[in-house]
Amino acid sequence: MRESVQAEVMMSFLVSEELSFRIPVELSYETADPYAVRLTFHLPGDAPVTWAFGRELLIDGVGRPCGEGDVRVSPVEPDSLGAVLIRLQVGGDQALFRSSAASLVAFLDRTDKLVPLGQEASLADFDAHLDEALDRILAEEQSAG
Repeated sequence: MRESVQAEVMMSFLVSEELSFRIPVELSYETADPYAVRLTFHLPGDAPVTWAFGRELLIDGVGRPCGEGDVRVSPVEPDSLGAVLIRLQVGGDQALFRSSAASLVAFLDRTDKLVPLGQEASLADFDAHLDEALDRILAEEQSAG
């Protein structure tokens, strides 16, 4: 059975040191992909953009700087649970978002109630779901190309 947790939070999209604006961000977690969380950003004038990355990265990033490469998460101030920065990068382009730690912790707490951290592998047929998803992606790429 597929179960999920969703939440909508307001985050600040930090365009520069002088310019930022608040946007709604949908957070989602599904038992079908128990290692990942998804953040869907609704930027003004653009189609929604969804990023998926490790739930554990988000959990760890609330308390300390974490991540390498495309996704980095860190508290704004060390030893403080006030706000969290989420940096997303594709090539030379990057986007920086600021969220209240409380909103993220509340969402993560709900995901932990659904699938406790460390218990992701116990979900039946996870490998089958992964194989199905990879097959679907490959089929879509072949039909598009």
